Amino acid sequence: MANTPQAKKRILRNANRAAINGARISRIRNFVKKVEAAIAGGDKEVAAAALKAAQPEMARGVARGVLHKNTVARKMSRLSKRIAAL
Repeated sequence: MANTPQAKKRILRNANRAAINGARISRIRNFVKKVEAAIAGGDKEVAAAALKAAQPEMARGVARGVLHKNTVARKMSRLSKRIAAL
């Protein structure tokens, strides 16, 4: 357990940040799932629109530091490649 006031403050702050970052990652995952569902449905226009909506969210995750930029670049690349193959 934390012994100093600063350590106690950090524990509270870390818990708050974890909740916020978890919500951000969950939001990004939901956008990606919409893209994957559209790809599975075979509708290229809907999938492209869903990817267009997901890209800013994924980029925001990188900017906020919850995801690595190469991870997001890889995921965007793979999704766009799958959409192009439809």
